[in-house]
Amino acid sequence: MAKPRYSRLPARKSSSSSLLLTLFVMFTFVILILVALGILSVPSSSGNSHKANDLSSIVRNSVDSSEEDDDRKENWVEVISWEPRAVVYHNFLTKEECEYLIDLAKPHMHKSTVVDSETGKSKDSRVRTSSGTFLARGRDKIIRNIEKKIADFTFLPVENGEGLQVLHYEVGQKYEPHYDYFLDDYNTVNGGQRMATILMYLSDVEEGGETVFPAAKGNFSSVPWWNELSECGKKGLSVKPKMGDALLFWSMKPDASLDPSSLHGGCPVIKGNKWSSTKWVRVNEYKV
Repeated sequence: MAKPRYSRLPARKSSSSSLLLTLFVMFTFVILILVALGILSVPSSSGNSHKANDLSSIVRNSVDSSEEDDDRKENWVEVISWEPRAVVYHNFLTKEECEYLIDLAKPHMHKSTVVDSETGKSKDSRVRTSSGTFLARGRDKIIRNIEKKIADFTFLPVENGEGLQVLHYEVGQKYEPHYDYFLDDYNTVNGGQRMATILMYLSDVEEGGETVFPAAKGNFSSVPWWNELSECGKKGLSVKPKMGDALLFWSMKPDASLDPSSLHGGCPVIKGNKWSSTKWVRVNEYKV
């Protein structure tokens, strides 16, 4: 007589369920450990999330690198505004690069000019009282290295950048608020509209000399460095000059329209001297 045959399917189902349960428990345990260690964070649905223009949410780096060797200073990027779009790249240039640009420019400094909005040509103006000079793009290895760093930082080709301009502000000198984009057709022929500006600080300034954005959107009085600003610097979102830092801001919005919130100026220097270097980036390739 044949023996009855029993199905083993229920046993397999029970075994599979136990395996899945074990894996789930182990996965949950691992997640809890990662959360406890701070490696993972749990999203919050509370109303405390930072708004785009809430400048009090800016996180300042607490590392004091003043006593470090220049080559070992930490590089870090800080978003300071969304209207206009602006970020600061701390320790972008080395001390040697800053001093090289100053020494290279010193023998060739002359009165700074502004662009005439009607003719598109340069002219003298009382709104800009600094001195400056231009350095040809790619003129030597150090300049090329700096321009390469700018291209890597902005994700924009070297060919779209104008030559570096080195500027010097003495006590009392300033640059009234202005736009970097062109309001004439004359200047857009060679390279198109200016889309972004990189302002590199080549020296520290004891007092004054801030870069101020008076039309910036946001509660700019909440920035952590508010009490360090001059009266001019408190008229908008301001950045204090610090040797080696680079300020990148966009004169055009992502939809390629001009951004009026990019209005900016250089506050008068109250104490010390201010050296800086500016690089403008065009929409199209800029012909040297």
